Amino acid sequence: MEEEGQGEEGPKEAGRNEERPEERGREGGVRDPVSGLSIPMDWIERSADPHVLEKAEGGLWALLSDGTLLRRGLTTGTTAAAAAKGAVISLRGPVLLVSILTPAGIRVAVPVEGSGGNCTAVKVGGDHASDVTAGVVLMARAEAIEAEAGDEAADWEDRGPIGSDDAVRSEGAGPGREGPRKRIELFAGAGIGRIGAGGLTAPLGKPAISPSARGEIETAIEEGMDEAGLKAVRVELAVLNGEAIAKETLNPKVGVLGGISILGSTGFVEPWNEHLAESREAEVLEAERVVVTTGRVGLKYSRFLFPKYRAVLLGNKLDRLRFREGQDSVLCGLPALILKWGMPDLLEGTEYRTVAEMVEMEPDHPRIDGALRMVGKRLPGTRIVLINRDGSILRDLPPTPPAIPPGSQEPAPPVNESG
Repeated sequence: MEEEGQGEEGPKEAGRNEERPEERGREGGVRDPVSGLSIPMDWIERSADPHVLEKAEGGLWALLSDGTLLRRGLTTGTTAAAAAKGAVISLRGPVLLVSILTPAGIRVAVPVEGSGGNCTAVKVGGDHASDVTAGVVLMARAEAIEAEAGDEAADWEDRGPIGSDDAVRSEGAGPGREGPRKRIELFAGAGIGRIGAGGLTAPLGKPAISPSARGEIETAIEEGMDEAGLKAVRVELAVLNGEAIAKETLNPKVGVLGGISILGSTGFVEPWNEHLAESREAEVLEAERVVVTTGRVGLKYSRFLFPKYRAVLLGNKLDRLRFREGQDSVLCGLPALILKWGMPDLLEGTEYRTVAEMVEMEPDHPRIDGALRMVGKRLPGTRIVLINRDGSILRDLPPTPPAIPPGSQEPAPPVNESG
């Protein structure tokens, strides 16, 4: 998981992509462009910051219900993209700042130090106190190579042990862009983990780089090539002390070996502190119909699956989850976090290292249903929906009736109206 700590330096600006239409939230407010949260106007009115509207719409800040603004951090994917772009541009001359298009469609200006084809970028923190990857140094080394016609795109192909990985990609001009084909060779170097278990974002043995982060990096390199006037480049990414830092993360437990992961579905890291958790809990309780999600995949698909419900991203704070009596509530997300919350020893005695691997290899494993029932007991009256990464439903458990206290009368059986 990527979590952020406070940092002095950081992205200097952020804003909507000019092509993104402005979205208005409920009650005349705005929509947070990163989380998709609809922000009511009274939240904005409670803020003492004169630039609250600009910040709420810009992406770098999360606005809470009490008017507090918390600064978001940047993901390892955005930081790696900045280092890669800076390395390419530095082939032409020194570079201290690069503009990165994040997967959320928002541009951020990221400080870098680049010269002679080498560049570093520091993973900056937001208002989060416990991110072990805050301050991590992403490094990139770039060199111009000969453009070769006729090459086909490849996919982070293995050329050796951990820390030596190669992707060869050549492109034609993209939509709305003219020019010769580009050739990009990418290497995932030291400090970047590899996939050591099934069910994760890449095949076994491949670098732990999520598809969205990879796309962000590739886009940044292409922009750097345009700025430097290059047709073909080779870029190697690395993480300073990545293997040591990874031991402080969940990577060893989930099956990522030898380094940290390069992640980021939006390019930003939420400022998950206790204050923000309390704000999300209040949002859960105030909604008549609410679907709580544990991550962005769940948040994305919940809006499709439950269009009449308010979707709230709570993250891994399930121990703090409370619903009102009689509230129409749903818990929806990928299976790992939800099932292990219900049954912490879910994997004990099995051959699987991760829940994702169990679901991928044996989706009908009886422990999945056992853990799901335990979740239902912990959240009586709440529907539990487990989804796959493509949005398809893995399990759908109807609300579990609340337990009947000892000595209470059993509910009457349903009436058979057919006579």
